[in-house]
Amino acid sequence: MPREGLSDRVAALRERRAAAHRVRVRRTVLRRDGVRCEVIGEDGAPRWLLDFCGNDYLGLSQQFAVTGALQDLAAREGAGGIASHLVCGHHAAHEALEREVADWLGVPAALLFGSGYAANLAVLQALLGKDDVCVQDRLNHASLIDGARLAGCALRRYPHANAEGALRQLRAAPDGAALLATDGVFSMDGDVAPLRQLALVARAQCATLYVDEAHAAGVLGEDGRGSIDEAGLDAGAVPLRLVTLGKALGGYGAVVAGDAGLVRHLAETARPYIYTTALPPALAAASLAAVRLARRDHWRREKLAALVQRFREGAQRHGLPLLPSDTPIQPLPCGDEARALAMAASLERKGCWVAAIRPPTVPEGGARLRITLSAAHAEADVDRLLDALAASRDATL
Repeated sequence: MPREGLSDRVAALRERRAAAHRVRVRRTVLRRDGVRCEVIGEDGAPRWLLDFCGNDYLGLSQQFAVTGALQDLAAREGAGGIASHLVCGHHAAHEALEREVADWLGVPAALLFGSGYAANLAVLQALLGKDDVCVQDRLNHASLIDGARLAGCALRRYPHANAEGALRQLRAAPDGAALLATDGVFSMDGDVAPLRQLALVARAQCATLYVDEAHAAGVLGEDGRGSIDEAGLDAGAVPLRLVTLGKALGGYGAVVAGDAGLVRHLAETARPYIYTTALPPALAAASLAAVRLARRDHWRREKLAALVQRFREGAQRHGLPLLPSDTPIQPLPCGDEARALAMAASLERKGCWVAAIRPPTVPEGGARLRITLSAAHAEADVDRLLDALAASRDATL
């Protein structure tokens, strides 16, 4: 029997995705102006849309101090990271950012990575091996799941936000080292992990608790320190955490922060850290400016929280069944993929850009509109979206 050709396999898989309404298409953004984007439409013509699907929660990506820091250092130091951190790529801008993040979070040490995905791979690969176990929430980000696979450890998953389930999984794997990993805020549901209960479970089972704060840092907690701070926990309870720089902080990259010994071990052994070029210093300078603004500008979080409340109250008036979330991530369940796509297309015709999220990003039957809010939005923007959502819902019933 002849060997299957990869081109034939890929074509067949795409046909299957198309039949299930799961083909993914990139959209090209020509320009951004705050929360407005000029986007190439399906007809090839550009049009301006209100962006309700990005992760720029604090509106820092175009803030003048942030972009100014990037431009200034790029003009002096160039555009690239030149080499890996352990060769000659570690710049003073990287060092300053790591120290600022560690101080912000109240932890001993921090380590800069090129992306949150790479950082999660690094943490799990460097800390776990084939005789160990990683226990994870069923709705964790894909990078945490892939990190466990890369590590070669046993991967056990518990029902979403179920601390008792985490306890059962840890008890079932008593040998070797154990890492309990969870998102702080879940990227597709917008809810917050039960961190206090998970910290108790980790302590009782001698496991290390690792929290991915990608969608919480900058948004939750005192001075935006994240869901760990919001839960009243410290570095003793959560020895390692991930903070991404490309969401509420408006830049690119990620920082793993926490116990100094663990962070040093990552710097010396984590393959996604050792074998890649360092982040461009100019991007680190931009993120340093953004962290300082996030710490200082409490009004950004206050405005964002008020917009979230306004949106949820308006959704209730319109009879829009949102998932329970008090974060900037506000999912609207649609049931099936076809309806999610139809509603997203209807919203776009009304000038609002909202992403239709489909399996496998979410569980089967969980297709939804993932609506995200930013401190850069105005109340009028939220009201316009609510009216557009109600009209699109009615048009697709």
